[in-house]
Amino acid sequence: MTTSDLEKAWELVENGDVSAVMRHLRATAEQLEIRDLARVMEKAAGMVDFDDLVEASRRLARKPRSAENLFEFGYACIEHGAAYAAIPALAESLRRAPESRGTFLELASAYEREERHREAVDLLASRDATLADWPERYLLAYNAVLAGDPARARLEFGRMTAPADRDWDWAYGRLGAMLGRADAAASVSALDQEDLRGWQFVLTGGLLATISPHGYRAGMVGRHAFQQDSHGSCRQGLDRLAAVLGATGTVPRSVSLLDDRGGRILGLAAADVLGVPAVPYEQGRPDTVVVAYRLADVAGDVVDSLHERPPGQVLFEHATCWTSPPPVAADVSVLLRQAGNAPWEKQLTANPEGGAPDARPEAEIAADVVGAAPDADFAGDDEAPSDTTAELVAFAAGVAPVWTSRTSRDQCPSSGPVRSSRFR
Repeated sequence: MTTSDLEKAWELVENGDVSAVMRHLRATAEQLEIRDLARVMEKAAGMVDFDDLVEASRRLARKPRSAENLFEFGYACIEHGAAYAAIPALAESLRRAPESRGTFLELASAYEREERHREAVDLLASRDATLADWPERYLLAYNAVLAGDPARARLEFGRMTAPADRDWDWAYGRLGAMLGRADAAASVSALDQEDLRGWQFVLTGGLLATISPHGYRAGMVGRHAFQQDSHGSCRQGLDRLAAVLGATGTVPRSVSLLDDRGGRILGLAAADVLGVPAVPYEQGRPDTVVVAYRLADVAGDVVDSLHERPPGQVLFEHATCWTSPPPVAADVSVLLRQAGNAPWEKQLTANPEGGAPDARPEAEIAADVVGAAPDADFAGDDEAPSDTTAELVAFAAGVAPVWTSRTSRDQCPSSGPVRSSRFR
């Protein structure tokens, strides 16, 4: 780290801007001297009363060559969501105490949390001969999937024994399901570093209905940063939902309305488009489409009730936050975005009074969605590949046996092999 970078860190600390300090350290922690990193973190942690991290930072600043102090600092950073600051300390701790299994696992965990999956794989593979199946080889296989290497993951999965500890059963089942989906997707999709739809299916089991062309070669690769939504986008999403249902042979008997305004608006529109009745959501109902505009708006206990997937039930989410995904993964997501508003919410306009929320009755707004001209298929250009309904249908039909047999909606916290720029 340059002197100016260190000075900037202290400037942010002196300004009391903890969030800015953390953003700065995310980009610079590995270039900072360990003692300096600890001192900056001690001050920042003190401003938010993270007493354990304050104490661990203080001890490390006093004795920066202590493997124990390095580990405790790294552990505390991970506990408080700062794995990026933990990585240099844990790496140095492991260098000083290479026999420490705890440090080895914490460093692998820190790489995973930062979505540095290839580095996690390389670290774990460096001790291949001595890896235990649980959790080490599991972490190797899981991170290999997230790094875009299903062949390596499949090899490691085949070397593992089923877990003796029942607490690992879920992880074992999730990894096996990912590999099964990778086999299905590979028959109809590239599964390369730009195949967002393919990897969304592999990692979550859900189908991504649209690929954004905006900023495709400027770091977004099919995801949205901020997206100002429209009735036409919502109508396009419903049309593509209908196309997915047809391609997979799924015949719903109803649309289930969740108890939030966005879900009710979009649910009423979906019922009209699909030609089925709208009914209140009821846990466990089969052969229905459960409609959410944004699952973050839905009550937590209701979201939890959606984890298990009854036969024929389809969970549909229009706008899925890819930087902070909901606890369950929708069966169909229209788009992946970091932030944005629904068409009926406050809009960003040049006129301060022009962006007020639409306070009309839900049924009236739903009728506007149904009557809107759907956003057109994107035919592709020099910057972004095409994204047509026909391409979505081909993918959905190809993976239909696996998609329709999905019984749980396990979420994956990582964005996986397809990387997109983040703006917060």
